[in-house]
Amino acid sequence: MHLSGRCVCDSDPQFVEEKHIHAEDLVVGALENAFQECDEVIGQEMEATNQTGGCTALAALYFQGKLYVANAGDSRAILVLKDSVVPMSCEFTPETERQRIQHLAFLFPKLLDGEFTRFEFPRRLKGDDVGQKVLYRDYFMEGWGYKTVEKADLKYPLVHGHGKQARLLGTLAVSRGLGDHQLKVIDTNIEVKPFLSCIPKVNVFDFTLHDIKEDDVLIMATDGLWDVLCNKEVAHMVRSFLAENRTDPHRFSELAKCLVCRARGKKRDHQWMLDDGHEASYDDISVFVIPLHNRGED
Repeated sequence: MHLSGRCVCDSDPQFVEEKHIHAEDLVVGALENAFQECDEVIGQEMEATNQTGGCTALAALYFQGKLYVANAGDSRAILVLKDSVVPMSCEFTPETERQRIQHLAFLFPKLLDGEFTRFEFPRRLKGDDVGQKVLYRDYFMEGWGYKTVEKADLKYPLVHGHGKQARLLGTLAVSRGLGDHQLKVIDTNIEVKPFLSCIPKVNVFDFTLHDIKEDDVLIMATDGLWDVLCNKEVAHMVRSFLAENRTDPHRFSELAKCLVCRARGKKRDHQWMLDDGHEASYDDISVFVIPLHNRGED
């Protein structure tokens, strides 16, 4: 099959036609494979150099009139258009991927090494709860049910906490990313990597279906920005800044700096604060502002 979209797969053209495989599917598959291969290379290099570490990954590709955004982690990408905001990614955290993580523990219970319970409870259970009925969720449940507490349920939950405090195996705040092949739960031999997926979710935006304006941009940023600013607030800043700086040839890079400074806040005494008095972001703040108008030929 050519990337022109024509089905010319000599090995099985009928399969391509029946499955409705198009050029877009090949690009998505290429990005998924790229993340997988990158993760393998990181693992090999980490082992060879005796280093440890990991990261989230957010990538954007413009090809044949379409924008592909691949995300593995808790960074975020949005399109700020003249009259709308288009989310181009979703965050992958222990909370958002609870069912996938629990299902893995169900299939391979040895991964927990008897130290964790895969069940989710509204709170940490205590010895007095044994024999009592409490709310719980398992991998096959979106809703809640009741369970009679057993002694094994008193173990630390596989997924615990809410929002920014949610943790996988009490260790990681994300459920997808690259690296961390050697990461283990503190004071145990339990590996975190089996639960940490490197496969991205790829979202596609077709430019041919939209009238892209001069100030339309793609915003890509780490969670340090999104922890303190929502999509709507970022979009308002983007539109206001670009409208006020139309003649500045560096306005897109200056806008990125402006967004970083807004999330960082100002130092007051021994902490950083936002203008509204709330705490500023304490996480990494990296921002890209990418103009969409006049993209040129593929």
